[in-house]
Amino acid sequence: MQKDRFPMDRLTTLVERFRLEVRLAKQDDANLLVLGGVNLPEKVLFFTRGQGVQEQAGALLLVHVSWAGQNNPLLAALPDVVDFDLAGQADTQALVRVMLAEVRGNRCGAQSVANRLGEALMVRLLRDQIERGATEAGLLAGMADPRISRAIVSMHDHPGRVWKNSDLAMVAGLSLSRFVELFGTIVGETPMGYLRRWRLILARQDAEQGDRIDAIARRYAYGSTESFTRAFRRAHGVAPSSLRTP
Repeated sequence: MQKDRFPMDRLTTLVERFRLEVRLAKQDDANLLVLGGVNLPEKVLFFTRGQGVQEQAGALLLVHVSWAGQNNPLLAALPDVVDFDLAGQADTQALVRVMLAEVRGNRCGAQSVANRLGEALMVRLLRDQIERGATEAGLLAGMADPRISRAIVSMHDHPGRVWKNSDLAMVAGLSLSRFVELFGTIVGETPMGYLRRWRLILARQDAEQGDRIDAIARRYAYGSTESFTRAFRRAHGVAPSSLRTP
C-alpha cells in the first residue's frame, strides 16, 4: 500500500496543468482580497466566480487570480466564496505581510515578487480547502479523503495508464467493491467516469496547443483516433481537430 501523499502532492499536477497566475489588481478586477488590521492580516476571501469583491471595504490587498478557467476540475469544485481564516497561520500571515511590504514599498521588482508570493498564498489556500474537505460529493471531498485521494492523484499523475478499478482499489488500499462504492459516494461519479472526464479535459488542452489528434488519442489510452474523437465530441461538443491552432 502506498503511503499517504502530502496535500501539496495532491495539488502539484493541477497547478502544473492549469496555469496559476496571480497579479495585483484594482478593485473592479480583483477576485481575491486580504482583510485585517494594518499589520495583522486576518483572512483571505477568494471569489471563485469573480463576484462580490466590489462589496468589500477595508481590504489590505487586492489581487486577480487566474487558474485556467472553466475546465479546471478543482476550481469548479470550490464554493463560490472561499474564506481562508489566517488565525493560527503564522507562516501564511508572514507571507502576506511580505507581500504587503513589497506593494507599499514600491521597490524595483515589487510586482514580480508580489505575484510569486501570491501563487504561494493560493497554494496554501487550496491546501486548506482540501484539508477541510466538503460536505457535498465532488472532487474536493475526494481529495480530502486519505484513501480516495490516492486513487485520484494516481489518475491525475498518470492519465495515460490503462487503469482498471482493481488497480485503483489497490492504490487506495481498499477492496474492489468498497472502493467503487466509496468513490461513488464521495466523488459523485464512478472511478472510470472521473478518469474519462480527466483525460478529455487534458486532451482539450493538448488539442488547443496544436498537438496531433492521433498522438493525443494514444497519450490517453484510446484504442483509435475515431473512438477518441467520438468521446471528445460528446464531452466538448466539437471535434478535437477544430480546436487545433494553425
